[in-house]
Amino acid sequence: MSVAGVITRESLSGPGETSDRLVAAIGARGLTLFARIDHAAGAAAAGLTLRPTQLLIFGNARGGTPLMQAQQLLGMELPLRALVWQDEALRTWVSCPDVHWLAQRYGAAPGATPVVAALAAALEGLVTRAITPGADDLDEELDETFPASDPLPWSHDTR
Repeated sequence: MSVAGVITRESLSGPGETSDRLVAAIGARGLTLFARIDHAAGAAAAGLTLRPTQLLIFGNARGGTPLMQAQQLLGMELPLRALVWQDEALRTWVSCPDVHWLAQRYGAAPGATPVVAALAAALEGLVTRAITPGADDLDEELDETFPASDPLPWSHDTR
């Protein structure tokens, strides 16, 4: 699926886990999660059905302000957003704005290029962390399976 100005990547996990991983990545980067909107829950409350769809709104002044200094109208697009959604084939996706496209659309000054690149890279990193189970998940799983308080069966520790 291709929409101008939107980057969409498939997740290796379901929508709930992907949203949770994105929230964790946002927090780990020191960003503020301003809102987590569950569109499917809203639809259900109105008696309608919608596949899992959550909108996360996040950011911080250090990242967004320089972009707005380059072109104040970009404030309509900030804070950043990411949509975690499930398609009809039950695949999970994360869609977010293409920061380069936004800068071009709003005619941000050429001096904003480093800010745009940094913000785009940060957003890419967040999405990648959300869609790809990483080593931190493996560590958590190992801790649950083999608690540190229990010596491993192959350990030579005889405490």
